Amino acid sequence: MLTTHYLEGPPSWVALSTSDVDAALDSYHRVLGWDPGSAGPDPGGYRMLRSDGAVIGGAGPLMADDQPVAWEIYFNTGDVRATVRSAQELGASVMVEPMDVMGLGHMAYLADPQGGGFSLWQPASFAGMERTDVPGTLMWTELWTPSAQGAKDFYGRLFEWGFNDIRLDEDTVYTTVRPHEAGEDRYFGGIMGVDPAHLPATEGAADWHPVFHVTDCDRASSAVTEAGGQVYVGPESTPGVGRLAVCADPFSAGFVLLAPSPE
Repeated sequence: MLTTHYLEGPPSWVALSTSDVDAALDSYHRVLGWDPGSAGPDPGGYRMLRSDGAVIGGAGPLMADDQPVAWEIYFNTGDVRATVRSAQELGASVMVEPMDVMGLGHMAYLADPQGGGFSLWQPASFAGMERTDVPGTLMWTELWTPSAQGAKDFYGRLFEWGFNDIRLDEDTVYTTVRPHEAGEDRYFGGIMGVDPAHLPATEGAADWHPVFHVTDCDRASSAVTEAGGQVYVGPESTPGVGRLAVCADPFSAGFVLLAPSPE
C-alpha cells in the first residue's frame, strides 16, 4: 500500500499548479471522475480534489509568471526546516522557503541536484491524502532523471529511502523506492534514468510525476484526448505491472494512467 503518510519521505500529497484551474479540473473530472471543492475561506483559488468523497489531492493557480504548469509531489517530513537544510547540503536548491499553510502544516519547494522539483510537507492538522491505491487516486510516484545514481545518492541520504534495482533489458534499469528498512509491500515509487533529450518539457531536468490508478487504461486514455490532453505513450501492457499510458492534460501537466495487473 502507498498510504504511508506518517513515515519520513513517502508522498503525503499531490497538487496541480495550472494556468486555468477550472478548465484543468474539468478535464480530470472527465478522465478520473474527480470532484473539485473549496479549500476553505480565502484559499486563493486552491481546490481540494475528491474521489468518492475522499480528499485525494489539490489544485491551484500558478503563483508566479515563471512557474511551470505541473503536478507537484509532496514528501512527508517531521521537520521541514531541518530537511531543507539537509537537502541544501546535498546540493538541492530551495525554490520556496518553508512556510505555514493556513495552520494545516508547513511546506517548502525544492529542486534536487538534477533539477527535479519536489515539495516537503510537515503536517499539523492536515496529514494529506485520505485515500490511495484505488481507482481514481494516486498509486505510484515516478522520477525520470538524467542521473539515476545521482538521484539515489540524494534521496537515499535525505530520506534514508531503500532501493531495489530491476533490470528491464540489457540497457535499462528501473529502481523501486521504499521507506528505509520497510518491507517490499511498502514500495511507493520508482526512478528511471532518462536521456535529457527525452525530457523536453523540463528542458532536460529531472521530473517527478504522479501515476493514477484506473480500471480501464484504454478508456481513460481516450478520455484524455477527448478532454483536450495528449497521450504520448500507450496504452501498452507491461507484464507484472499492468496497462499504462503516459499523458498530459490540456495545459501540459504530465501524469501516468495505470490499470494494474491482477498478478
